[in-house]
Amino acid sequence: MQASILLEYIIEALVTKKDEIKIEEIPGPEESVLEVRVADSDVGKVIGKNGSVARSLRQVLLAAGTKDKKNYVLEIID
Repeated sequence: MQASILLEYIIEALVTKKDEIKIEEIPGPEESVLEVRVADSDVGKVIGKNGSVARSLRQVLLAAGTKDKKNYVLEIID
């Protein structure tokens, strides 16, 4: 659960419409999927140029997963 809180904190710093952030954690046997939904105008900010921001968010989740002994998958829903 801490990974989703960390992810929400980072995304809040990126977007302008903070009230439209929705993060849902879907637990699985080997990995947990974190689905992120933001306002249509903020999707580009979360993905970044050529996916650079999304790639960085996935690296942060990889580090958080190492600490929690879990695998996290980030899905940005537009």
